[in-house]
Amino acid sequence: MTQGVEFNRLMLDMRSMQMDAMAQPKAIAAPEQAGASSFADMLGMAVNKVNDTQQASNQLSTAFEMGKSGVDLTDVMISSQKASVSFQALTQVRNKLVQAYQDIMQMPV
Repeated sequence: MTQGVEFNRLMLDMRSMQMDAMAQPKAIAAPEQAGASSFADMLGMAVNKVNDTQQASNQLSTAFEMGKSGVDLTDVMISSQKASVSFQALTQVRNKLVQAYQDIMQMPV
């Protein structure tokens, strides 16, 4: 069930980032705080977590296909769905980032 913990942690991290972003005052150039992660670092960590979730799902399904004991079909299906949902969430974040970039590029100067 570590995949569930990782997915829940990913969702909590995303909600925490959202709350932090909403709580901070709007500034044109915010100085970097010592030890604070940049948006690129947080996005990279989220991508890595989604990748880890997908790899764990693949390993679990491979173990089930090989007939290893202790691997249940329900665990495989749940793991597969968690990987799918996390990938879909990441895709939606990417789509929003692309849309924001396009909106900024179309702004008159």
